[in-house]
Amino acid sequence: MTWIDSRRSIRRTLLVLLLPAAVVLMAAAWLIHGLLLERMARDFVESRLQDEVAFLEHQLRDSEAQGIASIAAGDYFEEVFHHAFAIRRGEHTHISPAVWQPALTPLLSHKDSGFIRQRNGNADLPASDFLAYRKVTEINGEPVVILVAEDLSSLHVSQSELHIWTAVVSAGLLVLLVLVIWLAIRLSLRSVGRLQDALQKLQQGSQERLEVDAPSEFQPLVGQLNQLLDTLDQRLIRSREALANLSHSVKTPIAGVRQILEDKSRPLDAALREQMAQRLSDLDRQLEAEMRRSQFAGRQVGRPATPLRQARDLLWMLGRLYPDKSFELETDLPEERRWLIEEHDLNELMGNLLDNAGKWARRCAVLTLEEDREAIRITVTDDGPGVPPDTLAALGTRGLRLDQQTPGHGLGLAIVQDITERYGGRLGFSCGINGGLVVRVSVPLREPPSS
Repeated sequence: MTWIDSRRSIRRTLLVLLLPAAVVLMAAAWLIHGLLLERMARDFVESRLQDEVAFLEHQLRDSEAQGIASIAAGDYFEEVFHHAFAIRRGEHTHISPAVWQPALTPLLSHKDSGFIRQRNGNADLPASDFLAYRKVTEINGEPVVILVAEDLSSLHVSQSELHIWTAVVSAGLLVLLVLVIWLAIRLSLRSVGRLQDALQKLQQGSQERLEVDAPSEFQPLVGQLNQLLDTLDQRLIRSREALANLSHSVKTPIAGVRQILEDKSRPLDAALREQMAQRLSDLDRQLEAEMRRSQFAGRQVGRPATPLRQARDLLWMLGRLYPDKSFELETDLPEERRWLIEEHDLNELMGNLLDNAGKWARRCAVLTLEEDREAIRITVTDDGPGVPPDTLAALGTRGLRLDQQTPGHGLGLAIVQDITERYGGRLGFSCGINGGLVVRVSVPLREPPSS
C-alpha cells in the first residue's frame, strides 16, 4: 500500500490499521444484527399469523353454518393470541375487536391470499403499522375470507430497545478490543526493545554476539546478524594475519637494503646493486600478490552471490594477470541463478583457487560450477606439476597459509578452508588424471527465502 509509510513506527502503523478496522467491523456487526433481528421478528410474526388463520379455519369447518357467531362469542381468541381477526363467510362478517373494523374491512374484499403490510398515519385507526395474513378458501361450498392482524408498534419498540442495548454492549466490546490491541502491540514489540538493548551492549563491547530471547519471526534476523558479525571478525583476523605476514616478509629485505645504504665504507659495486635490485623485486612481487588478493574481495556484504557473473569477472582479471595461460568456465547453471553465499566469500573462495591454479598451471586452468538438490560444487583443475599424493592432506592447513613463501598450492587455501567450513561445506584435494591439482569445494544448498 503506497499510503503506508515504511519508515513510520510499527506501533503507530498497527494502531492506524487495526483500530479503524475494529471500528468498521463492529459497526458492520451491529448493522447486520439489526437486519437479522428485523428478519427474525418478521418471520416469527408471519408464522404466528399463519397458525392463527389455520386455527380459525379449523374452528369454522367444525362449526355449523352459523359458526362465526360461535367463534365471535366470548373473547377467547383475543385473550389467547392478542391479535385482531376478521372473518367473512357469505354475507356474514365479524371483526374483533371492533376498533379494528376501519382497518380490516377494506382488506376482506380482496380475493388473493397472502401477507399484507399496512403503514398509515391515520389517528383514527388502532395501529399505524400492522401486518396481516389473509386466506381465501371455501367451506361447504361457501366462500370464506379469514384475516388475522398484529400491531407491529410494540414489536418495533422492543426491537429498538434490544438494538440500543446491542449498541451499548458493542461499544463496550470495542473499547475492550482497543485495549487488547494496544496491549498486544506493546507486548509484541518488547522483543524489539530487547534487540535494541542487545545491539547497544554489542556496541559497548559488553557482549560479543546477540543473545536475545526473541520471537520466531526475529530469530532469522538475529541469526543473520550473528553470521555477519562472524564474517566481519574472520575478515579482520585474515587482514591482521595478512598484514603480519607482509610485515614479516618485507622487514628483512628492507633491513638488508638499509644496511647496505648506511654502510659508507663499502662502495656500491655492480654485485651490490644487483642484490639490492633483487631484494626490491621480491618486495614488489609480495606487494603485488597482496594487492591482487585484495582485488578478489567483493564490494558488498550480505548479498546473494551471482556465480556466473563473478566467475567471468575473475577469469577475465586472471587472464590479464597471467596472459600466457587460458582460463575456462564449465557450467550448466542458468544466467540468473543466485547462491546464498556472500559475494565477498564466493569471490575470495574462487579467486584464491584460480590464483593458485593460474600460478602453477602450464597452459590452462578450468573452473567448473555445478549444483544439485543437495549442494553446490566448485571445482578448479590445472595442468601444472601438482603435488605429491602424501602431501594432499596437509594442503589448506593454517601453517601453510601463514608461510606465504612456501612454494606449491598452499597460498590462500587456508582462507578457502575457513570459508568452506563456515558454510558447513567440505574442501577436498586430489591429483588430476593428466597431472596437476584438482580442488573441490562442496557447500550444502540453501534455497533462497520465498518472497
